[in-house]
Amino acid sequence: MAKLIVPSGKQADERGNVLTITPESAGWTYVGFEVYTLKAGQSLRKETGDLEICLVLVTGKADVRTSELELDNIGRRMSVFERIPPYSVYVPSDDFYEVTAVTELELAVCSAPGKGGNPARLIAPEQVGIEKRGYGNIERRIHNILPESEPADSLLVVEVFTPNGHWSSYPPHKHDQDNLPHESYLEETYYHKVSPDTGFAVQRVYTDDGSLDETMVIKNGDAVLVPKGYHPVSAPPGYDGYYLNVMAGPVRTWKFHNDPAHEWLMTQSKQ
Repeated sequence: MAKLIVPSGKQADERGNVLTITPESAGWTYVGFEVYTLKAGQSLRKETGDLEICLVLVTGKADVRTSELELDNIGRRMSVFERIPPYSVYVPSDDFYEVTAVTELELAVCSAPGKGGNPARLIAPEQVGIEKRGYGNIERRIHNILPESEPADSLLVVEVFTPNGHWSSYPPHKHDQDNLPHESYLEETYYHKVSPDTGFAVQRVYTDDGSLDETMVIKNGDAVLVPKGYHPVSAPPGYDGYYLNVMAGPVRTWKFHNDPAHEWLMTQSKQ
């Protein structure tokens, strides 16, 4: 198994955790990511410490509490492939969150260093920017949950739907150089879903010098680490793809660099 895959299939522990990525486990500095599957009535409570958090209700409904918020029965979609934006909650550092599942709940906990300067808030579906990106068989649907235009200290959170037979994160691009205004350094995780869930997706992560070049078969529920390099995704015919991206780095901006070998594809979209 490729070293960049954090595999699915882990049994939920007593807190409901099924997947954990920390800066220490990933070998980087900024991004953390966890997934919990909670049964109706089950609760998760954690202190944020020096991290800011974006709670994404991947599927299901929940009550959410912080020191500033009391949110009851939020959530709407029961499958990510309904292709409607999720409910999410931003929680600053030096706070806490308590999530109690109203239905069966799949909860993503996205984290990065925080400074405590932004209040906790609900990010409702109607606040999520929706866009189509690409053309032809590189067209995909984007849900901008926590883009750089919205307040946060480090986190950028987005989800992407890739129709079967299509490619996304394409043309291949990277953001591994702290070289603004041309390119920003951002670590990134991909949390994948596949429909039907017996299928697979393919993701390649590679660098210009070939020091990293991994092509991975991704199963439903797998996560992929992108510490550097280009990172395109393919959804095979018959299987729609979804992924939830978390990015963070020293500067909260997304400035990417396309692989020069495939830059010509950008000119095709304008013809």
